[in-house]
Amino acid sequence: MRIGIPKEIKDHEYRVGIIPAGVAALVAAGHEVVVQSDAGAGSGFSDPQFVEAGARIEEDVDRVWAEAEMIIKVKEPVKPEYGRMQRGQLLFTYLHLAPLPELTDVLVEREVAGVAYETITDEEGRLPLLTPMSEVAGRMSVVVGASYLQKTHGGRGTLLAGIPGVPPGDVVIIGGGIVGINALKMAMGLGASVTVLETNLDRMRYIDDMFHGQVITLASNGHNLLAALKRADLLIGAVLIPGRAAPKLVTRAMIGQMKPGSVVVDVAVDQGGCFETTHPTTHSDPVYTVDGVVHYCVANMPGAVPRTSTFGLTNATLPYALALANKGLKQAALDDPGLLEGINTLKGFVTSKPVADSLGRSYREARDLL
Repeated sequence: MRIGIPKEIKDHEYRVGIIPAGVAALVAAGHEVVVQSDAGAGSGFSDPQFVEAGARIEEDVDRVWAEAEMIIKVKEPVKPEYGRMQRGQLLFTYLHLAPLPELTDVLVEREVAGVAYETITDEEGRLPLLTPMSEVAGRMSVVVGASYLQKTHGGRGTLLAGIPGVPPGDVVIIGGGIVGINALKMAMGLGASVTVLETNLDRMRYIDDMFHGQVITLASNGHNLLAALKRADLLIGAVLIPGRAAPKLVTRAMIGQMKPGSVVVDVAVDQGGCFETTHPTTHSDPVYTVDGVVHYCVANMPGAVPRTSTFGLTNATLPYALALANKGLKQAALDDPGLLEGINTLKGFVTSKPVADSLGRSYREARDLL
């Protein structure tokens, strides 16, 4: 199979779809890999490193897309890339289609086989390709939140760690999944007071046991959420319903009751965000203020730490990329029900029910179209 690795062009997106070691594995399996020139530069990988791994370097991005049977990316295609997608091409990347009707329509119109990292599952129902970036985003959420709490960055001037004689800041995390747990680790490491809101009682028990009762766990409901966010210095949205648009758990009215200069970080922004006041931002222009509350809603947070993120992502995606290349989409998906769950569009149809439901599109079973 001929595999194309284009350079990411989303704002300040420095990750690349695969590292040289991954290229070497694909080439060793008999496949051809074409990498756009400088595609890996942002992550610290030079063209000669990809050549040494067996790739061919191509200057012309249009040729990378035109020649490839499978495209491996990091982020969903943006508008300049819509016209580059080939009819029937296999696209292996994060898609997050629930809040993206225009991209969904392009994938359907061009009959692209869109395999989304974020909806592939493993034997235990987990999301193995979303996990590494959720780990990065969860840890980053506290780092960036602490930074924007500084008065010079528009925040209320609170040091999350506190000092002797001065209490620490309050961090409130909505959701105790991968993002929430990683945010929790970072917040506790800084010495903050941490509250996690969850709907799953077993998850709350796990958090309580894991952190020896040092974290406040609350059942996630409107009453508890409002009480928690009123005292929050940093509020982190870490809610995920796989494939679906995130529920709007925090209303504009709730935001208006937070302390002036507090900070919210909506990690769920890729799926539309879990705050009513969320709209996607970029690393070039990451924050805005609503009712005195600083909002950080960057839709590709891990792109700011591309070296770590690219290694972590390839560790997770390479086995699936090899399966797709070695077997083709049909056989790979039939052999792995979890990979089948990753097919979001195929042969002109939306094949992910959560995406179809979120966008009001008709739905077809991917298995029936293979």
